[in-house]
Amino acid sequence: MKKVFIFPPNSLILGDLVERFGHKPLMLNNVIGKKVRTAEIDSPPMNITDEDPKKGLRYAAIEVPSGIRGRMALIGPLIEEAEAAIIMDEAPMAFGCIGCARTNELIKYLVRKRKIPRLDLVYPKNEEEAKVVVQKIAKFLKELE
Repeated sequence: MKKVFIFPPNSLILGDLVERFGHKPLMLNNVIGKKVRTAEIDSPPMNITDEDPKKGLRYAAIEVPSGIRGRMALIGPLIEEAEAAIIMDEAPMAFGCIGCARTNELIKYLVRKRKIPRLDLVYPKNEEEAKVVVQKIAKFLKELE
């Protein structure tokens, strides 16, 4: 079983496919879920600790907008933990967009920099393309074993 980082990092569809092929999806939803259920967080709307902003500085400089650092405080460790990655480009917002183009570019850069096995895909526009994308994902995940 490999740990597979998915992009967009909150895509339930990609997460489900990774799990179905016996791997562990590294996704934002799991990190956020732990934060929401952790007793040490006193302000649920914020869901951050004093340490989170410091973690973000590891991935993005102080001059970078705080939203990027905040996202990277959560996503950066997932990238570091990853043994493989699936990157879906040109996905619509409902597929799992995190809403920040600069963060998205930084995430893809950090994944490429890791030099781990990676599958780059473009979001399918029709049913035929969707079947091909699922076949590519299945092949990639089977080859990871």
